[in-house]
Amino acid sequence: MSDRLDIRIPTDEVPDTPLLPMLTDLPRPRTAVLRSIRPLGSAVFRQAWRVRRHNEHLVPRTGPVILAANHLAVVDGPLLVALSPRPTFALAKNELFVGNLGRLLEAAGQIPIDQYNPDHGALRRAVGVLEAGHALTIFPEGGRDTGDMARIRGGVAYLAMVTGAPIVPVALLGTREPGQSVKELPRRGGTIHISYGQPVELGRVLWPRRKVPLAEATEAVRLELAEQVRRAERQTGMPLPGAPG
Repeated sequence: MSDRLDIRIPTDEVPDTPLLPMLTDLPRPRTAVLRSIRPLGSAVFRQAWRVRRHNEHLVPRTGPVILAANHLAVVDGPLLVALSPRPTFALAKNELFVGNLGRLLEAAGQIPIDQYNPDHGALRRAVGVLEAGHALTIFPEGGRDTGDMARIRGGVAYLAMVTGAPIVPVALLGTREPGQSVKELPRRGGTIHISYGQPVELGRVLWPRRKVPLAEATEAVRLELAEQVRRAERQTGMPLPGAPG
């Protein structure tokens, strides 16, 4: 089964086939459980690993923001939800939303997304998070891999264009070690870096949002995200781990 996530964007939007219906009555994100579990999550991560955070001041403290991170391993999502400078909701593959874990994720307002089919419900919830002025975490590469941002999906640019939210590049290093699989945890006591970059502003783009401008915006965002990863490697002295073992 693939680990890839996919926010599928239509090839073109025309007036009679909008991706999102009227942006009214959007789902309101639930924040109480998320705020209550973040201190515990932060403590767990800090006990297990030496977590180093860089340039947190670049994350806007108020208003909508998209945290766009590279994706190396299974720990990435929980790490950012627990240790981001402000509470954040994350898009995660819907296979995780089962049993006790699924109930906890739902209670904390995290957003399941269908990997294989267009998921307008997940998009509406993501837009609802941003329109309510909260932070949204997304992994634009679509799955756990090398983490170099050589390729990304169009969802991150699309959500920024719909809502006007700035995109903050996030580089993760140390969440997977060389030779490990994407489902393994780094060795206990190892160092993990979370490095934030300058926000990317696309501005709100009125509907219809068409294929060519979306592709151009996606590539512009990709270049910024890839440069942030390289910048973090230089800053920390820690390289990406390479292909998963």
